[in-house]
Amino acid sequence: MDMGKIPERDPKAAQRTVLGRSAWGTAGVYVVLVLAGAVAGRLVGLLADWLVTLPWAPLQGPARLLASIPGPVLPVVGSVAGLVVGLIAQHEELVVRLSDESVVLGRKGRDQELPHDAVATVCRDGKYLVLLGHDGGELSRELCELDAGRVAEAFTGHGYAWADADPHKSEFRRWVPDTPELPQAANAFLHARQGALEKKGPSDGDVRELREELARLGVVVRDEKRRQYWRTFGRSGPAAE
Repeated sequence: MDMGKIPERDPKAAQRTVLGRSAWGTAGVYVVLVLAGAVAGRLVGLLADWLVTLPWAPLQGPARLLASIPGPVLPVVGSVAGLVVGLIAQHEELVVRLSDESVVLGRKGRDQELPHDAVATVCRDGKYLVLLGHDGGELSRELCELDAGRVAEAFTGHGYAWADADPHKSEFRRWVPDTPELPQAANAFLHARQGALEKKGPSDGDVRELREELARLGVVVRDEKRRQYWRTFGRSGPAAE
């Protein structure tokens, strides 16, 4: 045996695909937001200058304050505001890192890693990317604005089963308070989640946390126009983290 020979490795085993907005796309978003902020700042200054010339116009106090600010300042403030909006948007975007061994979903500084063997099917449900487990439960449901064809190609290229639509979509039923088919605890979670959904929207932390609590009870929930739809699956248990 030749002890000096290094064993060959399958290059595909180390290959990783990252799905997210391209560097050029990100730069373009920042440029647009910064320019829009600068234009908005300039327009605010011009509006304030005009309002102070009209004795009958409302908001004279704020208008005088804005008109007293040196001309270049408001566009600069608007540009900074545009930059901040861009940073927030980038922080909230989904980034998918794929390999033959696992998939990592990153958003808002939080990563969820799932081994390949735990994922039965990957699909799109409207604007959401859904990863399903072998028991029919959802391992993850994330808002995904990436091109569907590109996402499908990446997942199938790493050996994941892909579906163009949620295979369980027909099983969902609209939730109403005290649904008799659900346990009391599930109804309580759905009631609390409905309040958070209406006040804060689907991306709120409480809304996501209550989804995870429902998954532990064997209940999958999806949202449509701030209405909740539910289905049950075969085995309860938390999704892999």
